[in-house]
Amino acid sequence: MRVAGIGFRKAAPVGSLAEALALAEAAGGVTATALATAEAKAGAAPLHALGVLRGLPVLAVSVAGVETPRQSGRVLARFGTGSVAEAAALAAAGPGARLIVGRVVSADGMATAAIAVGEIAAGAIAAEDGQ
Repeated sequence: MRVAGIGFRKAAPVGSLAEALALAEAAGGVTATALATAEAKAGAAPLHALGVLRGLPVLAVSVAGVETPRQSGRVLARFGTGSVAEAAALAAAGPGARLIVGRVVSADGMATAAIAVGEIAAGAIAAEDGQ
């Protein structure tokens, strides 16, 4: 399983999320098989639109306490981790997951993406279709 963790600002359009995902996939030479983000962001319309566009499931995961290579003080204070994108990718990919692409940022700075490989954790919640 190759999970793309997605972080984004509240006002980010789907194009920004799509660009961040495309940059991460290009950097790793891989294609994501699922999208993931923090539980607090999982209901965002642009994220679900991206999932529909790409035919990918959207997973909501707990990111608090997930160790990440990138560290943002603002993100740490709000979400309990240094990078929502990296933490979401790692948490959704499951125990023993590893990042194959660290956080990349869309040109407008509105969205980030990272990709991890591993098994989907049993605690991942399918956020698609209100589940």
